[in-house]
Amino acid sequence: MDWFPLWNSLRIAGISTVIIFFVGIFAAYYIAKVPRIVKGILDVILTLPMVLPPTVVGYLLLRVLGPKRIIGAWVLSTFGVKLTMTWWSAIFATTVVIFPLMYRTVRGAFESFDDTLAYAGQTLGLSNTYIFWHIRIPYCSQGILAGTVLAFARALGEYGATSMIAGYTPGRTATISTTVYQLWRTNDDAQAFKWVLINIAISAIVLLAVNMMERRSASRVKRGAKKEAV
Repeated sequence: MDWFPLWNSLRIAGISTVIIFFVGIFAAYYIAKVPRIVKGILDVILTLPMVLPPTVVGYLLLRVLGPKRIIGAWVLSTFGVKLTMTWWSAIFATTVVIFPLMYRTVRGAFESFDDTLAYAGQTLGLSNTYIFWHIRIPYCSQGILAGTVLAFARALGEYGATSMIAGYTPGRTATISTTVYQLWRTNDDAQAFKWVLINIAISAIVLLAVNMMERRSASRVKRGAKKEAV
């Protein structure tokens, strides 16, 4: 059995998750501070990939990154690098698709943060950078971690946008999702079912991890409530 689709899916999902981890936190933190009207407009723009069909996202990416399009043509002529139909082309697709998950989850965590903690830190002379990394991030860590795990799981199962911008080439661009489709298309149901089981197993592990994090967060809130009551 060729394990390349699993390895390729894991590295694509891993790289795109690392990217949106930092970009999502940055966007969520600063957008949460802007006026309501501006926040609403930015929310629509940044969350749009979550409601658009993945094939539409892939089509729009091809319109931008294709070898005959503005960015794609410039990169190809300048660096000799083609931005489509390579394994790392899928990173563009997965990053765009999973960003809204990370952004919305982290923004919700930041909005639930008790700002009096930040104000208290400022009165003690702590810098905003210190407060962000040592107070705000630890306080919101459960939401950030949940968003990261969900984004990784979504990236691992991405098919529509990935297939359009990276295609399917065995041993080069194949992922679990594209492999399942190609095996089904060629009537190799046995191999397709094996990859389906692998994907289900990974997804189940991810969901179990999210549930465990939610339980820990709930128990932490209960312990805090008991201490306040005492």
